[in-house]
Parts: sequence; C-alpha cells; structure tokens
Amino acid sequence: MKENKKTYYITVATGQISQDREASEWNFKIEASPDEVRKLREYFDMNASEDWMTFWRAHVPFMEYHQDKSNDNFDGTLKDVYQMIYTLGDTEAKNHIDSMGILK
Repeated sequence: MKENKKTYYITVATGQISQDREASEWNFKIEASPDEVRKLREYFDMNASEDWMTFWRAHVPFMEYHQDKSNDNFDGTLKDVYQMIYTLGDTEAKNHIDSMGILK
C-alpha cells in the first residue's frame, strides 16, 4: 500500500518541519510520507544532540575540529538530512543541494 505523501517545508538550521508554508522561513519543499517525516525528524534530533557535544568540545582548546567524533557524527547526519531532502525535494531543492556540492 502506498503511503499518502504531503508537502512539508524544511528549515535545516533549526530542524523545523512544517506543513504551513507561511509559518516561518523555510529552505526546502519536500513531498514525504509520515514515515519519511519521522526519519527526517530523527536525523534532526540526532544532530541537536550532537550539536551540544560539539558545543562542549569547542571549549577544549587543544582538540581540533577534525579530530572530534561528535563533529564527525554531526557532519555525517547533516549529510543524511541533505540526502533525504534531495530525494524527497522538488526541483528547486535538488538544484540547490547540487550547487552546494555537499553530497559528492
């Protein structure tokens, strides 16, 4: 059975997923099923958790960005977010993500 897809508006910086186009500024428009939205929400939640870890790491002056697992996790999950948006997104979303070069 095919799940009903709905339109969602995504703000990557805040991890916001909304069905209301006018609720706030948004970056990308996607068509997604409830399961796909749940998965995207999981990615955003994982990054929110990792973001706190990277915040604390930033206060350790001798640890470099590229040598920190929290940063690696954050970056990896962010790529997962963009991959999912790319897969579910409209043409404008795909073109923008292509121009960023983040999925190469």
